[in-house]
Amino acid sequence: MEITAKMVKDLREITGAGMMDCKKALGEAEGDMEAAVDILRTKGLAALAKKAGRATNEGVVAAYVSETGTVGTLVEVNCETDFVALNAGFAGFVNDLAAHIAASDPADVAALMSETFTGRDISVEQVLGEVVSKLGENMGITRFHRRVVAGTGALGSYVHMGGKIGVLVEVSFANAATAAKPEVATLLRDIAMQVAAAAPIAATRDEVDADVVAHELSIYRAQAAESGKPEAIQEKMAEGRIQKFYKEVCLTEQVFVKDPEITITQLLARVSKEVGDTIAIVGFDRFALGETNDSEPESC
Repeated sequence: MEITAKMVKDLREITGAGMMDCKKALGEAEGDMEAAVDILRTKGLAALAKKAGRATNEGVVAAYVSETGTVGTLVEVNCETDFVALNAGFAGFVNDLAAHIAASDPADVAALMSETFTGRDISVEQVLGEVVSKLGENMGITRFHRRVVAGTGALGSYVHMGGKIGVLVEVSFANAATAAKPEVATLLRDIAMQVAAAAPIAATRDEVDADVVAHELSIYRAQAAESGKPEAIQEKMAEGRIQKFYKEVCLTEQVFVKDPEITITQLLARVSKEVGDTIAIVGFDRFALGETNDSEPESC
């Protein structure tokens, strides 16, 4: 298979490895991008690739949390240029759309497009058409996610870089009155910022997909084998690396970006003590602009 310059460029962007190393890895992998990443990682030429993809679209990710703090949404709407993405009218539409989704609970993007837009007597599709006509660019509602608090808890949100990344975080606690405490609001924002910055793949290590762990272990064992040390030592090396992996990708084990002296688990314990309740992370959702192009967005 011919290894193109674009393939080498894409692999470099994913891994940060050198051009010739990327080209050689792609050759060994016969053009398979994921296999090439693994080859580079095994050789110690690339760090952990959390997502084998790059943002390719312009647009905005918006987050919304209801006044009760129990319903939240993330929505991504794409456009053609960053000029429109930065337009206040476009951003306002996306923010209103996030609030609409929280209230209406559509099944999918197609169902959303046919709903009557909140506060209007026309459909979401027609309102999108108005924005398209006004700003002169094609636009598409790419995806959304709606989260509802299960039991006693609260949601927080954070939008980074003017809509490049959006995050929802859900926490639980025992006392409903805890939700109103300012320490909880600050905690929710801090954790949401953590998710935006550190991009964890799970809240705890128990939630990391077993196939992902097995894949990582296979790479770490291959790396250890390169050392030529006895098998028992190799296995200890691989186990040490998988523990480091957990600390990088599990939210509760990550170092808090605002205070590197503590982990997120320790932050939770500290705030729990301050408010007199036990606060735990239930889950989170993270949208990065353009990270998925699995299907054509609903657009007009």
